[in-house]
Amino acid sequence: MGIGSVVEQVTRPARLSEQFIDLAGVEKTYRMGRLDYPALRGIDLEIGAGELVAVVGPSGSGKTTILNLVAGIDRPTAGTVSVGGRRIDQMSEEALAVWRGQHVGVVFQFFQLLPTLSALENAVLPLDFARRGPKRERFERARQNLALVGLADKADHLPAELSGGEQQRVAIARALATDPQLIVGDEPTGNLDTVTAAEMFKLFAELNEQGKTVLYVTHDRELAARAHRVVSIRDGLVVAA
Repeated sequence: MGIGSVVEQVTRPARLSEQFIDLAGVEKTYRMGRLDYPALRGIDLEIGAGELVAVVGPSGSGKTTILNLVAGIDRPTAGTVSVGGRRIDQMSEEALAVWRGQHVGVVFQFFQLLPTLSALENAVLPLDFARRGPKRERFERARQNLALVGLADKADHLPAELSGGEQQRVAIARALATDPQLIVGDEPTGNLDTVTAAEMFKLFAELNEQGKTVLYVTHDRELAARAHRVVSIRDGLVVAA
């Protein structure tokens, strides 16, 4: 199923499966010099398996912090973070890295592709890190993911030879490398024009239709409104979910 096959408005499913993400009493405080900055002030948030959820709010409200906690990139100062029934806040750094590599695909606003590697080499990196399967099979899977995002013919191109939208598609192909259950996007359309941003959302919607839980931060209210649910964050608190 191609990118263009997903309708503009994603219909909220009548029934969602079991709870997949659970943040309970979560606080996150960052130390900045001599001062403590409370990014999250005690939030409770539940997201069901198979949901497509947008997180919105002003700059500095704590949106990205939530994504980083859910993805296991950061740890809470207080409270618990569970994903897929596992308390990831209790994992060791080594166990957390392995878990994240197997279960989470992260798409960043600024792509974060390695400039000296081709699109294909960037897309295969998570499989190389995980040492999953023979090299030939890893590259074949990466080629399949590039085809999924419409870049089968750009596999040998360097990032500098690709448009912003194409680079973001490579980033999504990379996020899909290990077939993760969870896709998180931190302003994944923030550097894209309106048309390309809409195409990126369609791809997220397609991945969601295939059963993946998708959680993304966006400043674009129109794109947020197409999600199953919108979580609004302000001053480190959930004000609507």
